[in-house]
Amino acid sequence: MLHGDGWLPQTQELKSRFQCVTFDNRGMGSSQPAGCEITVTQMAQDTLTVMNAAAIESAHFIGHSLGGAVALQVALSAPHKVRSLALLCTSARGSDATRLTFRMIWLGLRNRIGTRRMRSSAFLEIVMPAEYLSSQDRRILAERLQPFVGHALCDTPAIVMPQLKALHAFNAVARLGELKGIHTLVLSAAHDRIFPPMCGKRLASAMTGARYVEIADAAHGVTLQSPDVVNRLLLEHFSSACG
Repeated sequence: MLHGDGWLPQTQELKSRFQCVTFDNRGMGSSQPAGCEITVTQMAQDTLTVMNAAAIESAHFIGHSLGGAVALQVALSAPHKVRSLALLCTSARGSDATRLTFRMIWLGLRNRIGTRRMRSSAFLEIVMPAEYLSSQDRRILAERLQPFVGHALCDTPAIVMPQLKALHAFNAVARLGELKGIHTLVLSAAHDRIFPPMCGKRLASAMTGARYVEIADAAHGVTLQSPDVVNRLLLEHFSSACG
C-alpha cells in the first residue's frame, strides 16, 4: 500500500512508449484524508474520476495487491475503459491477504512495536524474500525504498487499516466470468507472504485466456525488487494486447 510514486520503477521505463498516470489513493501521500469508510468500489470510482480528469478514454491497467482488486473492480464497472489488465501479487478475494499465520502475526507485531530499526526490518521481511535480504544492508535498503513507499518503513500510515478493511470485504470471484475477452496478465511472486502464488493461480485459472507468470526469486515487493523483470513482462503484455 504505497503512494503513486511507488510505481516510479515502472513509469520511468514505460513513459518513453506510453502515457503513464499514477495517483495517491485516499488518505495516502498527497491526497486528502479518506474522511469516511472506504471501499474497493469507491477506490475504483476514484480511479475512473482521475481518468476522466486526465481525458483518458481507455488504458492498460496495472494493479498491485490492493490495487489489483481496484483494477478488477474498474474492469467490472467500466470494461470499455480497460484495454488490458495486469494484476500483480493480488487476488479476486481480498480476504486471502488477511488470513493470519503465526509468521505474519509475528512480523506484524514487530512492524508496530519496538525500535524504528526493528519495525523497519520487519517491514522488509514482509515484502522481500529472505535470500535477497541476506545480501543487503537493511538500513541502506530501507533508505533507498522510502521515496517509493512514501514514508519511513518503520511508520504505518493511519489509512492502512481502513484500506485492509476495504480489501477484506472485496470479493469478485463470482464475477470473473464477466471479464472474458479482457487481455490479462496475472503475476505472482514465489515468496509472497501476503498473496501467495496459489492466489494468482486461482485468479488466472478463473479468467479465460489470462496469462500466469510466477517470479521465482521475489516476494510481495517484486515491483521494487525486480523492476527490470516486471517491466519486461508488462511491455510484452501491452504489445500482445495491442497486436
